[in-house]
Amino acid sequence: MTATIADTIYQSLSQQIITGALPAGEKLRQDHIARAHETSHVPVREALLRLEAHGLAVSEPRRGMRVAALDPSEVREVIEMRVVLETLALQHAVQNFTPRDIKLVSEAVAQCDAAEDMPTWEARNRVFHRVILTPCAMPRLLHTIDDLHIASARHFFAHWQQKWVQRTDADHAAILQALKGRNATAASGILARHIRRML
Repeated sequence: MTATIADTIYQSLSQQIITGALPAGEKLRQDHIARAHETSHVPVREALLRLEAHGLAVSEPRRGMRVAALDPSEVREVIEMRVVLETLALQHAVQNFTPRDIKLVSEAVAQCDAAEDMPTWEARNRVFHRVILTPCAMPRLLHTIDDLHIASARHFFAHWQQKWVQRTDADHAAILQALKGRNATAASGILARHIRRML
């Protein structure tokens, strides 16, 4: 599927908001964004509405769109929702895993471990989680989890950016081993513990 201009603008702005390059309260000016991407206001408006739907931007009457504030109280809610929904998805995914899926997970583990900076690692970590869950074949559940990942990524950058170091992720490796053995209980337990480490 080819990315639209709106997709490109959304990806660019969402990444800047997640990493803190665009701080909370920053005004998202349609004309500036349109000029920067050499496009009309239509795809910019579409991208901004998508940011708002994902909780990354807020629309204020007569003041336009701004980067949403980061609410520390929502971290626990987001993490607990991720634990419940991701373990549910994983339990349904395990029975559908193919050798190709295992290969994709193995590659995602290696990519995460090889990341040399936090933005790269965070993007690859999201890929890892998506790859282990996709075989559940429950698109609505996966869509909700994707939204939760966006919310938790912002908090992750806000609180861990200064502490991040390149490392081998033992949890990712352990989840891979459990998936190879089709052990849904072990994989789900490791995943739940892994997500809660963010708190």
